[in-house]
Amino acid sequence: MSRVRNAVLRGFTMAWCAFAAPAFAGAYVVTIEQMRFNPPTLTVHRGDEIVWVNKDLVAHTASTDAKGFDSRSIAPDASWRYRVSTPGRYTYRCIFHPTMHGTLIVEPAP
Repeated sequence: MSRVRNAVLRGFTMAWCAFAAPAFAGAYVVTIEQMRFNPPTLTVHRGDEIVWVNKDLVAHTASTDAKGFDSRSIAPDASWRYRVSTPGRYTYRCIFHPTMHGTLIVEPAP
């Protein structure tokens, strides 16, 4: 009987975790591939985490001007994580390849 009770309890716990997850900060992925950021524009909330994943053959950066963020060099097959804290609109680019650019829109936490 305790096996059944434990299985049911585990099932409820996993279901609760699945429904509770959206209440916490999210994680988003920007893929760097074929000399571009995908998606080119991303809207997130304060506290969310963005991961830039470089699937290209050369190094890239995700860098803003002024007081934004700077990944420094992201090697091929590497990634960089950034947790956003200040709402605003951030245009970023690859320092090595200035024609590569993207936009990060950070909204206040819901």
